[in-house]
Amino acid sequence: MGMIDQFRQAMQMRSDAKKIEAEVKKLAVEYSNGGITVVAKGDSSIERITIDPSAYEEVLKGKPDRFETMLFNVVNGALKRAREATQQLMLKQMQESGSLAGLFGK
Repeated sequence: MGMIDQFRQAMQMRSDAKKIEAEVKKLAVEYSNGGITVVAKGDSSIERITIDPSAYEEVLKGKPDRFETMLFNVVNGALKRAREATQQLMLKQMQESGSLAGLFGK
């Protein structure tokens, strides 16, 4: 492979990476449990947390640690789903663009 071909391939891979990055930024997944809903983004940020009033019952019962545990678990569940969805999206995009083949010299 000549120098120009390698340069073209590198530029194509850079373009593909930017497209993948844009798609990851748009990705959002939801995870709910116990009246708590969290929406996590593909960049591992939290977009929204919604808490149903029924979820506060644990706090009102004098058990705030149970509420905190529920919140902790839902946030982590949403982040895990976001990571998994991001990995699947990236793999799909790389396969469609042919970037994986370029990485392995095929």
